[in-house]
Amino acid sequence: MDGHSHNSSDLAIRAGMETDLDAIYALECATFEGDRLSRRALRRFLRASHRPLLTARSGGRVIGYILVSLSSRSAAARIYSLAVQNDQGRRGVGRELLIAAERYASAHGRSRLRLEVRYDNAPAIALYEKLGYRCFGRHTDYYDDGAEALRFEKALIPAQK
Repeated sequence: MDGHSHNSSDLAIRAGMETDLDAIYALECATFEGDRLSRRALRRFLRASHRPLLTARSGGRVIGYILVSLSSRSAAARIYSLAVQNDQGRRGVGRELLIAAERYASAHGRSRLRLEVRYDNAPAIALYEKLGYRCFGRHTDYYDDGAEALRFEKALIPAQK
């Protein structure tokens, strides 16, 4: 095996740890040209008591992450960031991270999960729609380069007490 193509059966989703910081930050830099999270911000999320940063691991390395923001003032959780290593496309990593984020939000008492996506990110939009997210609005001039963001939302089934 070349070290890059792993089957999905060895994909594991778990809470990110501080030891994952270098890998997560490298992924952030490789995935986003602008609007990047800083190392300091990522470290803060990794240290947060409610563990909002989930990682996807395969072959012993971090190949994706998702960051869920929980506002105490809202019934909705928000996906703050989602990144998957370029060579891991079409493996379902993004899908598994989204499902894990939905479970996380539901377990934290949220009834909806929201996210923003660049208007021209067709693969991501297709994935969100396939998983039941619906577009409910837009933000103009949202990204560093002035691009518009589409706002998506999905209703969640509350976690059983």
